[in-house]
Amino acid sequence: MTILGITGPTGAGKTTLLREVEKLGGGVIDCDAVYHELLKSDSALQNKLEQEFGPLWDDTGPIDRKKLGAVVFHAPERLEKLNAIAWEAVVARTKVLAEEYQKQGRALAAIDAIALLECPIKELCKLTVAVLAPPEVRVRRIMAREGISEDYAWARVKAQKPDAYFIENCDYTLINDCSSAEEFSQKARVLLEELL
Repeated sequence: MTILGITGPTGAGKTTLLREVEKLGGGVIDCDAVYHELLKSDSALQNKLEQEFGPLWDDTGPIDRKKLGAVVFHAPERLEKLNAIAWEAVVARTKVLAEEYQKQGRALAAIDAIALLECPIKELCKLTVAVLAPPEVRVRRIMAREGISEDYAWARVKAQKPDAYFIENCDYTLINDCSSAEEFSQKARVLLEELL
């Protein structure tokens, strides 16, 4: 089974590429979704986070992500510690999900991880693909998708790594400069067919 690592900045079109993987019968693993699920269900992860960062539970039971964010996002060393703890749990779960796809006989699986290049998940991937798009296009997409202001969307775009970082560190680059989602879907499919 070929495991593709898919990364790139927010709003570039990674979801479109992932849909094309699914259309070809491949499995998709969304590391953000895996992490959020583990925060709700993995007691070992919950306990590690609580030991490291103090009380984090909310009234309904799972870890309060906003409370956790408030503790780590303004302290780089704490954010680094959170990433190390989270990645350990996410990598373990991602390996299990990839093995399940392999047992199902799938020829392809894709791992979607915005921090793919900085974390151990990269080691699971046979190939890496960066999905990139012009910043102004990404800003429009983020605003439409999340209902945020243009200033906030630009702040998010500017806070992410530059395109050159992804180009230099990934095996393939897919540029989303298409005039429509359908056109980009076709471009994504062509790349996937070449890779397979």
